[in-house]
Amino acid sequence: MIKRNLKSNRSRHRGFTLLELLVVMVIIGLLVGYVGPRYFSQIGKSETKAARAQIDALEKALDQYRIDTGHYPSSDQGLAVLNERPANEVNWAGPYLKRAVPMDPWGRPYLYKMPGEHGEIDLSSLGKDGQPGGQGDAADVSNW
Repeated sequence: MIKRNLKSNRSRHRGFTLLELLVVMVIIGLLVGYVGPRYFSQIGKSETKAARAQIDALEKALDQYRIDTGHYPSSDQGLAVLNERPANEVNWAGPYLKRAVPMDPWGRPYLYKMPGEHGEIDLSSLGKDGQPGGQGDAADVSNW
């Protein structure tokens, strides 16, 4: 008799009810709604930090180029001279970067201007939107 009662109790508790499943789905939805925006905002911040770090590394490489050659590369030469010897540059001691000149975290080339408007050289990225100005993760990232 005891075995029969246990068997009938087990068969009644085999699965979840629809209500239990709906409650779990609502809880998961609330967690995703709360955590998701916080997570994706951190991704935008990390791209901006990566752009700042790359601009800093490029600026240091340009400073080393200047120490070796006595001048910064022209805007026309651009950042390519950090990896390839320009014509008629006898004091070039590069390459000044271990790898090719990186694109910004949004897949566009960094902007280089010599002479700069804000200093001897200007290095910048137009941010996520690719347009001058902007706010948040669409803001420009620069060395000034």
